[in-house]
Amino acid sequence: VDAVGTVFSRAPEPDGSCVVTIEADSSITRYIVEKGSITVDGVSLTVTAVDDGAFSVALIPHTLAVTTLGTRQPGDGVNLEVDVLAKYVERLLTAYPRSDP
Repeated sequence: VDAVGTVFSRAPEPDGSCVVTIEADSSITRYIVEKGSITVDGVSLTVTAVDDGAFSVALIPHTLAVTTLGTRQPGDGVNLEVDVLAKYVERLLTAYPRSDP
């Protein structure tokens, strides 16, 4: 687990899916990008939107039915893990600082 976020909102959709917005500290949101991957409570998801201090994911009916994400409500804490590729990129960029001519 990289961080703990907080469910900010749930927006049910007519097709049975749900858009969930999660607040997270900037120490983790810097790794989150739209259409990238994020793991929330052990479930790998695609990020649908990113804003200052928050991001959203869309949950299909099956995910809502078979994971704990179906019961998470605003105010609930969730475990977050960012895409490992973002960590690799950061490590490479900090390991080899740019030298200006």
